[in-house]
Amino acid sequence: MIKLPYGEGSLELEIEKCEVLESREIPAIGLAEEALEKALANPISSPSLEDLLRKARHVLLVVPDNTRAFPSRRLIPRILRVMESANPMAEIRILVATGLHMEVKKDELRRMLGREVLEKYEVINHRAFDDEQIAKLDARTSYGTPIHVNRFALESDVVVGAGLIEPHFFAGYSGGRKIILPGVAGMEAIFKNHGFKMIDDPRSRAGLLNGNPVHMDMIEFMKMTKLDFIVNITIDKRKMITGIFAGEPIKAHLAGVKFLDQIVKLHVEKPADIVITTNGGYPLDRDLYQAVKGIDTAAYIVKPGGVIVIASECRDGLGGHKEFLEIFQGASNPDEVLEFVRRNEPINDQWEAQILARDLKKAKVILVSDYISESMARDFMLEHAKTIGEALEIAFNIIGKKDSRIMVIPEGPYIIPLRKEDAK
Repeated sequence: MIKLPYGEGSLELEIEKCEVLESREIPAIGLAEEALEKALANPISSPSLEDLLRKARHVLLVVPDNTRAFPSRRLIPRILRVMESANPMAEIRILVATGLHMEVKKDELRRMLGREVLEKYEVINHRAFDDEQIAKLDARTSYGTPIHVNRFALESDVVVGAGLIEPHFFAGYSGGRKIILPGVAGMEAIFKNHGFKMIDDPRSRAGLLNGNPVHMDMIEFMKMTKLDFIVNITIDKRKMITGIFAGEPIKAHLAGVKFLDQIVKLHVEKPADIVITTNGGYPLDRDLYQAVKGIDTAAYIVKPGGVIVIASECRDGLGGHKEFLEIFQGASNPDEVLEFVRRNEPINDQWEAQILARDLKKAKVILVSDYISESMARDFMLEHAKTIGEALEIAFNIIGKKDSRIMVIPEGPYIIPLRKEDAK
């Protein structure tokens, strides 16, 4: 019996013959709050957080939004306590790095951060489209990305970014510099960084930083704006904290990436006819937009003409990403989607559409979801199934044989499958 994370629970998969790709086991940190305080006091390639804040008047703490599994309610109060102790006179603001996602509503903020934090501090949703929030500098990265960023980042004496390091399907890894771009960047900056050509580069994929244009552009953008200190973590399949990496943004992030690689990079001998995966459960599987991440992980190791089964609850439906749907509506095949994006960019959500269309060119995709209807699934050129068992029957009918090579990735986008050519 294989358990597949689904929403805040799981689905059960019974299958006789398959290969299961799971991250390597590593002990979770027992006393994470104490470990956090030690990391803040003894950071990587940086003065302690206390020393950084000692003379600061305006401090900005940037936190992930509610689509990420960062344990904000557990860790953010501890970070704030260190900040207050270091400099009781400093004005501390909290900025939620929504990128181009929906704003986090007040009840969700309460769930995410806790009532006390919400009552004590000014908590602001980043709005990439809001000219009142965005400072536009007369400068660009070498990739042409305009330096448009939330003005609070530029106006603060110290900017601290919290985040989760996990595989990311085109930036290589989340965490580090990503809390700034796209986290608190202006829409034009995000559109450029996530542009068709950038995503189309074969080096823009999970597990790769060297030569990855999306990542390198993010680093340049971060250096041209402001990020002084990061507090990044890694988690295991149970969402328990396995590592804490605090300090100078580039070096602390790379330390976390190196640690994560030994857990999540898994070699695959041969591609599979059918790949069964998830979007890692809640909160990443809360909408169809995010589910493309799990699909893309599977697409990397499925045979051309194969089948991907993705179990993703999608309790928020599209998650507010209506343009994602609009790009697909009216198209009769994936190539038409790709051509529409290339011809009409910038379009909000184009990167998710581009990657899904690319994956659909390689394989059929069957979605198992309680919240996405069959008609909506078909709008995205997806097959729809109510159960994993039904999805498997559809997959066998497509492949045309019962002895298909089947691979199961319970953790979805939280692992990085490696093919033989990746070792070269």
